[in-house]
Amino acid sequence: MKGRDEIAQALAASGYIADADLATAISLMQMLRRPLLLEGEAGVGKTEVAKALAKVHATELIRLQCYEGLDQSSALYEWNYQRQLLAIQAHRGSDSIEDQVFSEKYLLERPLLAAIRRPKAPVLLIDEIDRADDEFEAFLLELLSDFQVSIPELGTIPAITIPHVVLTSNGTRELSDALRRRCLYHYVDYPDVDRETRIILARLAGASPSLSLQIARMVEGVRKEELRKVPGVAETLDWAAALVGLDVRDLRDAPETVHETLVCLLKTHEDRARVTPEVTQRLLGKVA
Repeated sequence: MKGRDEIAQALAASGYIADADLATAISLMQMLRRPLLLEGEAGVGKTEVAKALAKVHATELIRLQCYEGLDQSSALYEWNYQRQLLAIQAHRGSDSIEDQVFSEKYLLERPLLAAIRRPKAPVLLIDEIDRADDEFEAFLLELLSDFQVSIPELGTIPAITIPHVVLTSNGTRELSDALRRRCLYHYVDYPDVDRETRIILARLAGASPSLSLQIARMVEGVRKEELRKVPGVAETLDWAAALVGLDVRDLRDAPETVHETLVCLLKTHEDRARVTPEVTQRLLGKVA
């Protein structure tokens, strides 16, 4: 089990700049073999944690995207009904055909089943668990407790390996106490200026340290405005890429370009109207 500093260095090598608290949470997640629940606003980089972990472990990332109405068949397994029907038609009258069509040959793995049947432990990302229903959350809790599933036609299927499980939540629904108790917890906040500067430098070739620092300071100022949709790290990287592509080297030397390219950060009409050229100029005065 890697310690906090080693985890932070490994994540940084994969392009993810983690703070000390997140690195500690991941270290404990691996030591205790427990799922890690990451909660925070949309766009702060929760999903990227799982992607970086898969790179660190040189393993597969299996993603289950949650949504309202998600059921077990979509998340766990389904039978290939079309192939089963063809097999039944081809062997009409055979007494053993029913046993044959409910076999591994006709089983379709979905993310949860796939994650426990890999010979090398994958990273299982259960993304936006707060969008799923309470019933699915209860089912998921049982799976994460035992790491085995029961398929009526095949019996109990235990895990070959225990996956590294990361759950994310945007906080749109309160999660059950039972799920929270099952997981380690970390709240992912917007990065501070220093960490966002490092993120830009790590992810964007061509961004100088001075420009990256200016961008991080500017974004910090924008986030403090009364916005409907606060820009996340992904928007910061888009904006930085646009500025580098336009050969901007100092934000203060290109106020018009800075304002015009804020479309990369501001994603609603109300927010765009709120950040006027005067607001942009005020914020630029604080980036030095």
